[in-house]
Amino acid sequence: MIYVDVSAAVHARAGLGRYSEKLVTALLDAQPERFAIFYNQGRDGQLPDTLRGVEEKHIRLGYKPWRMAVLLAHLSQISFRRLVPDVRLFHSTEHLLMPLRNTPTILTVHDLIYKLYPAYHKKLNYWYLNLAMPLFCRRTRGIIAVSEATKRDVVEYYGIDPAKIHVVYEAAAAHFKPPKPAEIDRVRRQYDLPERFLIHLGTIEPRKNLDRLVDALQMVRQEDENLSLILAGARGWLYDDFLARIAAEGLENVVRPLGWVDDADLPGVIAAASLAVQPSLYEGFGLPVLEHMACGQVVAASNSSSHPEVGGQAAAYFEATDTREMAAVIQRLLREKGEYTRRRQSGLEQAQRFSWQRAAQETIKIYDQLLTNS
Repeated sequence: MIYVDVSAAVHARAGLGRYSEKLVTALLDAQPERFAIFYNQGRDGQLPDTLRGVEEKHIRLGYKPWRMAVLLAHLSQISFRRLVPDVRLFHSTEHLLMPLRNTPTILTVHDLIYKLYPAYHKKLNYWYLNLAMPLFCRRTRGIIAVSEATKRDVVEYYGIDPAKIHVVYEAAAAHFKPPKPAEIDRVRRQYDLPERFLIHLGTIEPRKNLDRLVDALQMVRQEDENLSLILAGARGWLYDDFLARIAAEGLENVVRPLGWVDDADLPGVIAAASLAVQPSLYEGFGLPVLEHMACGQVVAASNSSSHPEVGGQAAAYFEATDTREMAAVIQRLLREKGEYTRRRQSGLEQAQRFSWQRAAQETIKIYDQLLTNS
């Protein structure tokens, strides 16, 4: 049996949770008899409805104790195979590789943010990942990177053989599609959305570069004072300074965090916006870019890391640290209706190039290669 760790989905950890849930769903659709799931339920984790009824093994241990147990087991050469006794191959979909002796394993590496931007991580998390990830990358039989950018980082910083790393792209979920006008009106009323606004989809944390986005917004508002910014996403970490700045500058009515938005409502919220802006300093994949495009929204994005891979020719790019360039790109897209229309159609086509069915087939091919060679 091939086991896939879906702990991130059980604890709804933003992009990692979406990745594990959607990948496993597509794997089960393709070859249901081959797959089972493993997860650490913790104290209050909830298995997504889409994964209920799937053959599974799970434990109940706090997040931090489980991470430490996994690391110490690696350092002590202890196997956890008793937790999944019938395993033939184990796939860890987040940055935590369960130690399994005489069993091929695959580790998905989403990003090396902790390595490239250490100031943007909590100290304990930074310490853990910098100690554990090089070990996990060496011990695992194969690595799936979610972008060529992430693959390059793993090769450069950990000296891993490129042949061991396979790039498999993510995709927008099927419900990310252009919503009907009635649905846009519904979410506009439900969330009390302004008439004209920029939308940013993602967790509030330092690498998302939201301070510079607010600076760019204020430049644009010198000519368009009715434009505001909506932040759709949960609060991540180290966000206090950003929220304090919004309050100190009296921008509460201009910059509004919606918090976690229900998945079913996201397409309507995205489509209600005037423009999507993703200014992140670094993204392992940058799934929100695809989600915006799949909903028919035009995207202005930073040209950092994986964004150009994901957005292709459809997105309009700017230098992440150049606030004036960011503002200029936003202004141009809002003014130039012809370009806006072309990029909207191009974005819909770009999003269709990615699918979870394709990701599942490419992942299964990697599984089969490892099983054949084990």
